[in-house]
Amino acid sequence: MAFKIEVNFDACESNGICMDIAPDVFEVRDDGFLYILQEYPSAEAMPRVEEAVPRCPTQAITLVEE
Repeated sequence: MAFKIEVNFDACESNGICMDIAPDVFEVRDDGFLYILQEYPSAEAMPRVEEAVPRCPTQAITLVEE
């Protein structure tokens, strides 16, 4: 089963909490916007992604089962 990361960019504040938890998956660049580096996170990255989702202060990140 695969999971896809979806971000509500209207709600995202690009505060970088997700990047601190999973820097191989999320990146806030110099332009101030969040980028998803692994839209379909690897099995190795999933525990960090699962930690980042509920820690997002605006709840902008979701995991969708595909």
